[in-house]
Amino acid sequence: MKKTKLINGFPFTAYSKNSFNTIEIKETSSSFYSWMNERRTCRDFSDKPIPKKVIENIVLTASTAPSGAHKQPWTFCVVSNPEIKKQIRIEAEKEEYESYNSRMPEEWKKDLLPLQTDRKKEFLEVAPYLIIVFKKIYDFDKAGNKTNTYYANESCGIACGFLLAAIHNAGLVALTHTPSPMNFLSNVLNRPVNEKPFLLIPVGFAAEECWVPDIRRKELSAVAVFF
Repeated sequence: MKKTKLINGFPFTAYSKNSFNTIEIKETSSSFYSWMNERRTCRDFSDKPIPKKVIENIVLTASTAPSGAHKQPWTFCVVSNPEIKKQIRIEAEKEEYESYNSRMPEEWKKDLLPLQTDRKKEFLEVAPYLIIVFKKIYDFDKAGNKTNTYYANESCGIACGFLLAAIHNAGLVALTHTPSPMNFLSNVLNRPVNEKPFLLIPVGFAAEECWVPDIRRKELSAVAVFF
């Protein structure tokens, strides 16, 4: 049984974690990095079904992320209904058409050339699941009173990182899609006014023939400074 105590009237529980020796720490951290370094953004999805329980576990993992004042200001909308996926694709492609033809500056479009992205988003219908993350800019208590959330953007960003890691860990692939503007997602999914769309993530198995850009990640010296 876990030890518990009150600190200034609030319940706390003793926390312990399995510790590793120096060699084990190096091995486990290196192994995890190697595994995560295999993760790639994929646009070629299989329509092979995924057990719903797998998606539930992935969402639960994402929801273990830290958040401002532990408000957990997120809602994960999971879409498998073909008609809703089709509607989302139609609306997303409308916005992408405008972006590619009038909103995006030439430099941005040039930067996207090595990735070969375009306004067509077939994966929104092919992938068996779409996970749309909504951030709560405020919330409500059990009595219906408005309550604050804190650092909602940062909290949802961390949760999405956990989500992508969990997807990869399950042997699945994903794509982070950010149609701009994203307000149509609120309408299609009938979300309350306190929730704003944050990220759209198709999830599934990679197609048998799946191609990804031959690009490299930055070296440690380019992303970290040690003092």
